[in-house]
Amino acid sequence: MHKGKGMKFVGDSRITAERKPNIPKDYSEYPGRTEAFWPNFLLKEWLVGAVFLVGFLCMTVAHPAPLEGLADPTTAGYIPLPDWYFLFLYQLLKYEFASGPWVVLGTVVMPGLAFGGLLLAPFLDNRPGRRVSKRPISVSLMLISIAAVFWLTYEAAEHVDWETRAEENTPELPVEVEIDTEDPGYAVYEQSCINCHGESLEGSAAAPSLIGIEHDVDTIKDIAVNGIGDMPAGQFNGSEEELQQLAEFIVSVNEENNE
Repeated sequence: MHKGKGMKFVGDSRITAERKPNIPKDYSEYPGRTEAFWPNFLLKEWLVGAVFLVGFLCMTVAHPAPLEGLADPTTAGYIPLPDWYFLFLYQLLKYEFASGPWVVLGTVVMPGLAFGGLLLAPFLDNRPGRRVSKRPISVSLMLISIAAVFWLTYEAAEHVDWETRAEENTPELPVEVEIDTEDPGYAVYEQSCINCHGESLEGSAAAPSLIGIEHDVDTIKDIAVNGIGDMPAGQFNGSEEELQQLAEFIVSVNEENNE
C-alpha cells in the first residue's frame, strides 16, 4: 500500500473470478452420449441392479431350492443333475454332435465360442449409436445367446419330475437317541465298534448306522463274528458273554428308538 494512491489487490490464479452454477456438461456434441457417466448413468445402473437383487432374494426366500441327501457312491440308479444355471450345458451334452467322440466340441469348443463372442461383442460392433437398429452385431449375438440358453434349460427341465425327485432324495435328519453308557454292552461296543459306527451308533463313512435296524440278537451276533457286506469277518474278538451283551445293547437301543 502506497500513501495517497489507494489500495492494491493481489490476485490468485487458483481462484476463479466468476462462480459458475453446478450445471451438468452438455453432451449433445458427443454422438451416443446424453449424460455424464458419473454420477447420472452409474446411479441408474446401481438402482436397476438393486431392484433385480431384491427381487431375486425374494424369490429365493419364497421358493427355496430343495436339498438332497448325502452323496452315496453305492447308489447306481441315482442320476446327478447340475444346478439350474448349468442345465443348458447339461442339455447340450445330450446331443450326438456334443457328446461321445465329440465331447470336446460340446464341453470346450462350442461354449468357448459362445462366451467368447459375447466378450468380443463390444469390439466387433463399436458404433457410436445406442439404438438397437444401429447395433446389429451385438444385438444379434445377445438374442441368439438368450434364446439358446432358455431353450436348452427348458428342454433339460421338462423331463425331470422335480417334486418326486426332491421327495426321493430328501436328506434324512440324524435321529437323536439316548445311549445308556452304564450298560455293560456299551463298554463292549466302545472296544469293538465305536471307531466305525460312531459314539451314538449313528454310523460314518466307513460303516452304516445301527439305528433303525430290525435284526434280532442272534442275527447281530452272527454279523459281528462273520461280517456282512463290506464288513469283513473277525471284527469282534471278545468272549461269548461280551458278544451277547453287545447284541442285546444294540437291540435295546433300537427298541427304545422305535417307541
